[in-house]
Amino acid sequence: MRHRTIAHRNIANTLVDVTGLGFGASVIANLYRVTPVEDASAAVEAAWDAGIRYFDTAPHYGLGLSERRLGACLRQRPRAEYVVSSKVGRLLVPNEHPRGVDNEGFVVRDDLRRQWDFSREGVLRSIEATLERTGLDRLDVVYLHDPDDHWRQAADEAMPALAELRDQGVIGAIGAGMNQSAMLARFLRETAADVVMLAGRYTLLDQSALDDVLPAAQESGKSVVAVGVFNSGLLSRDRPAEGMKYDYQEAAPELVDRARAIARICEEHGTSLPAAAIAFPFTHPTIINVTLGMRNPEQVTRNVELHHRHVPADLWDDLRAQELIRADMPVDTTDGKDTLCL
Repeated sequence: MRHRTIAHRNIANTLVDVTGLGFGASVIANLYRVTPVEDASAAVEAAWDAGIRYFDTAPHYGLGLSERRLGACLRQRPRAEYVVSSKVGRLLVPNEHPRGVDNEGFVVRDDLRRQWDFSREGVLRSIEATLERTGLDRLDVVYLHDPDDHWRQAADEAMPALAELRDQGVIGAIGAGMNQSAMLARFLRETAADVVMLAGRYTLLDQSALDDVLPAAQESGKSVVAVGVFNSGLLSRDRPAEGMKYDYQEAAPELVDRARAIARICEEHGTSLPAAAIAFPFTHPTIINVTLGMRNPEQVTRNVELHHRHVPADLWDDLRAQELIRADMPVDTTDGKDTLCL
């Protein structure tokens, strides 16, 4: 029987391969609302059954809940068959003044709090704590998490510490993950980073990464993982509506109008806005993966189906012609999506 698989791509200059579609584990840590543990476990199982083999987490997500839940689901699987990334920069320490519930978007008790730390010691402590929470024997990829206000310590202490672990074979690949693209370009050009996780800056509504991080990745022969491709929700539905979120805030009317215009052209090409939003990052040759948050099996099924859906190349031509995306958007001849196997 013929069935679809999810293509793998290599993080350049490393031995780490990731599936083109990744599982983002922030939402299974009660992001914005409670996710029952049964739903979280079923989501990871559904992702596995669909062929997803790249899973991303972080201490920040649910004050460690994401790492605990993801580890509990994965550590019974063959370790050589999947890739896990986590992050450093926020240590979890006892909260001396708990108020009952975390104040950073996760519905969890605040017995712990986050403490910024991009020192060498902080990096090592963070990785050790992540391994303890997940129950895994190693991390395949480690990112510096949101070092926006900590460039000097992140570049001078944290990245060299990660590079040392990578060179010892303890970690497979290292990098940084941020909501901005300019500093990610610096990490690619000025540090030992192999890969960056780019959030929301190369999407159907925002191609600003073409000005900095994507050229930096191309020039340095390094890789990019794209997240936030729905820009917090506005690109996640076939027909965008007023009141939907764009980059964590209510979308401005002009953005809703633009998303609707893109959606209409997608329909004319026989596809949908969310399918095009997932396919779009792969038009750049340095982007090897799109990772999406998946809260339950239904979301996994939908995201995998969208990833597999055909998005014709001439859609991008029409969007360029109508000035809905930038004219200098490159088009990769390989879609990085699915393949047919016997």
